[in-house]
Amino acid sequence: MTEMLLTLISAALINNVVLYWPLAADSLLGNEHRQVHALGIATTCLMWMVGTLGYAADHWLLAPLELTSLRLFVFLPLSVLLIAPLLKGLSHALPTLKFDGLWPLLLGNAGVLGLTLLNAQDDKGFFHATFLSLGAGLGFWLVLSLFSDLRQRTLDNDIPLPFRGLPIELIGAGLIAVAFLGFSGLIKT
Repeated sequence: MTEMLLTLISAALINNVVLYWPLAADSLLGNEHRQVHALGIATTCLMWMVGTLGYAADHWLLAPLELTSLRLFVFLPLSVLLIAPLLKGLSHALPTLKFDGLWPLLLGNAGVLGLTLLNAQDDKGFFHATFLSLGAGLGFWLVLSLFSDLRQRTLDNDIPLPFRGLPIELIGAGLIAVAFLGFSGLIKT
């Protein structure tokens, strides 16, 4: 159980999907909505579901049939097919949050597919894949919340004209990445 908890913390803080593996940066920079928590919850649930189901499909279907070269062709439709039912279920479970319009952001999130491919490549077991997927989703949600707060703070400040917009967002993402580097010595493997 300790190893699974360390995997969860490591995926969320140290090997972050957005900052360490720049996989989901498109959703981070493209999200100018005020649906930060809805996108974070939806992405966390999607990463958890696709990560665990993708690992199960790879380990119990593709690997025994020696079809591991078809991983991408199995994982991509799996993630696409789970988006609509997930958003519908989350909108019924959490009616106070707006999940409308998140379908394109979830569809274009490369972190979901990248995480599933990393789970299949590592092959450390089903529970490891589950906790890694959940930790990656929680880490994405944390970075998304921090980045949204940073975006709000930059709107209220006087920023020089050449740095407004995307340049200050990229500088802020770099500073958040440097701050997360401080967690790299937290867990020794």
